[in-house]
Amino acid sequence: MTKIREAVAMSGGVDSSVAALLRVRAGADVVGLTMQLWDSDCADAGTKACCGLEHALDARNVCKALGASHKLLDMREAFKEQVVDAFVREYLAGRTPNPCVRCNTFMKWDALWAEAEALGCQKLSTGHYARIVEGPFGHELRRGADPAKDQSYFLWGIPRRLLSKTLFPLADLPKSDTRQLAADANLPTAKKSESQDICFVPGGDYRELVRKQGGQERPPLLESGPIVDRDGKRVGTHQGLACYTLGQRRGIGVASTEPLYVTEIDTASNTLRLGLQDDLLVDRLFLEQENWMLHDGEPLPADLEVQVRYRSRATPCRAILRESGTEIELDTPIVAPADGQSMVVYHQDRVVGGGILSKSHRVRLTTSEPGK
Repeated sequence: MTKIREAVAMSGGVDSSVAALLRVRAGADVVGLTMQLWDSDCADAGTKACCGLEHALDARNVCKALGASHKLLDMREAFKEQVVDAFVREYLAGRTPNPCVRCNTFMKWDALWAEAEALGCQKLSTGHYARIVEGPFGHELRRGADPAKDQSYFLWGIPRRLLSKTLFPLADLPKSDTRQLAADANLPTAKKSESQDICFVPGGDYRELVRKQGGQERPPLLESGPIVDRDGKRVGTHQGLACYTLGQRRGIGVASTEPLYVTEIDTASNTLRLGLQDDLLVDRLFLEQENWMLHDGEPLPADLEVQVRYRSRATPCRAILRESGTEIELDTPIVAPADGQSMVVYHQDRVVGGGILSKSHRVRLTTSEPGK
């Protein structure tokens, strides 16, 4: 019987290693694909970034141990264009991007899938903790079985047509079982620590990247300017609006007897506006760059929830789909997420769709804020 050829996206970490292990055990002809994404050798990144050559070697060694083939793909140009440059542009526009979503959408389920298909692969597996199940209308993306590791929030951009070609071998596993499987199989990555940082910002200081990649000697949103309180009174000087995010409390550099938060990044006047947490409450969200996973003829389910941050609790909502962009009405106001972040819509544990937050509606406005 001829084995089905399948690709496994391998970062050199334990999760993707075990994903490959499980597909080999399932009888697939596995090709491990590792993407070279970044010019840096990550010498200054320690062991927590996933872009260095040592991680590609780890992936190759895992494949060797499993009797699978391995290929290193040079995707630096596409990654810089689709992920890094977009990341910098968003910060320089006063928004807060999520590069992991763009990487999944434009790299793994676009460029990487094209490479996999060219190699004759019929399926693509990754080490994400999420599930794909067959529903009444077709394949559905659902949360992973382990709530502590569920990564479906980052996967809303997968094209619906590729759900049937995607496998998540770790779907029903807790992290502890993944580690144990790797140890039992003597995989080289069994004790490897998890990647914690954005791979192209290994030290966690995205501001330095924005400064270097901004395309100008001194981009406008890196110019200093006034910080004002909720009454419009100047209380300090910011170091460039690209260095702040909506809802930020720490690191603002303003002393106060009560907690102050960034309530607006006013790019028109280069002003950082502060207020109380209640000033951040919103009841409506407006989306752009959307991707919906409803199948032809499938109605929008009732009882929807929206998750606005990776670790936040989903909030009951209603979704109004319009040609101009979807509006999400929240049952209960929440602290505003930052423009540029991913808004993921669920029905129970299923990802129905998602989009990028273009703007939100505040429940109340401070005297200094013109509204959003």
